[in-house]
Amino acid sequence: MTNLIFTNARLIDPEAGTDALGWLHVADGRILASGDGLAPEADAQVIDCGGQCLAPGIVDIGVKVCEPGERHKESYKSAGLAAAAGGVTTMVTRPDTLPAIDTPETLEFVTRRAQADTPVNVLTMAALTKGRDGREMTEIGFLMDAGAVAFTDCDHVVTDTKVFSRALTYARACGALVIAHPQDPGLSHGAAATSGKFAALRGLPAVSPMAERMGLDRDIALLEMTGAAYHADQITTARALPALERAKRNGLDITAGTSIHHLTLNELDVADYRTFFKVKPPLRSEDDRKAVIEAVRSGLIDTISSMHTPQDEESKRLPFEEAASGAVALETLLPAALRLYHADQLDLPTLFRAMTLNPAKRLGLDCGRLSAGAPADLVLFDPDVPFVLDRFTLKSKSQNTPFDGQRMQGKVTATYVAGKEIFRRS
Repeated sequence: MTNLIFTNARLIDPEAGTDALGWLHVADGRILASGDGLAPEADAQVIDCGGQCLAPGIVDIGVKVCEPGERHKESYKSAGLAAAAGGVTTMVTRPDTLPAIDTPETLEFVTRRAQADTPVNVLTMAALTKGRDGREMTEIGFLMDAGAVAFTDCDHVVTDTKVFSRALTYARACGALVIAHPQDPGLSHGAAATSGKFAALRGLPAVSPMAERMGLDRDIALLEMTGAAYHADQITTARALPALERAKRNGLDITAGTSIHHLTLNELDVADYRTFFKVKPPLRSEDDRKAVIEAVRSGLIDTISSMHTPQDEESKRLPFEEAASGAVALETLLPAALRLYHADQLDLPTLFRAMTLNPAKRLGLDCGRLSAGAPADLVLFDPDVPFVLDRFTLKSKSQNTPFDGQRMQGKVTATYVAGKEIFRRS
């Protein structure tokens, strides 16, 4: 088994909120101890980090792997390689596949595929309703027995409140986490941009930020009624934040996330109808982006995820209104997040609190921290190395990234799962 001592490392500890030089001792796949000053004498392989950052591996909630049904867009093998290269040590995958992951048999199939083809940890979410069509809830108990860690219909909002309330009630009885997409589907149907001057000038069908607020308000009301555990997958507008703050203050079991694209891009990046910037929900105003960054800093928004959504060229090389939504981000999550660090908007412990510790805590995992006894799932990265992103170098099968050709700063040097090196930058 592994026995490693990382020395001369800049330890990013999201649990303690510290960023300091020190050492970390790993034995038998788990963290044994850490500290500052000289590392202890031990019969172990010494890895000199050269002052680079050593942090818990990223726990990424909301990764789409297109098995079964669309393996040409992304397989577990390609997604696993991309995750390792991006410092993601745990992928929590979505059930919006073809067919949807809504039965124990389908869940067991993808679990076997993940275990066989992927070097990182893979946890799977199951659909909340059969076929994600919002009419009949899935067998939540059986799916939990098969390994489902949460339940979600992804961007298919359950419009029937009776169905949704029953699913929340059943999920509470089973101790299951429900992840929802706060959005009013009537307002947002067919939208390709956020309403405002820019969308009007471009002639794009748009949705008001109030659609997110209205969807969240409805879900909060149902939480008050059912007492379920709930996570909002993406909060992207300033208008939704007061409702989220009130729900937390009132003691509801609610957490919220946001995507790296909504933290680092805004509606103006669409520019000349560039479809790689078409995501769901659409990119927001700069004021919204700043408000969401502040919510992450304060802890009101708990998690940051990639919302990795592979789309092939045929799906993106279309007029903006018709193009598929989504972007790949397993490899770009960390360098994009480091933009916020270099802009002095978020420090590294805060970023890693949202990318590692909080997602792990929400799912009841013991990873995402540097404390003794935690799994040695680690990422070693240089936050300062500059590069220009070339999408054709990405390990994902699909290369639909909005960061293509952009100057970025920060690269993963090595990734470890249970103390085993699964990636090293050449």
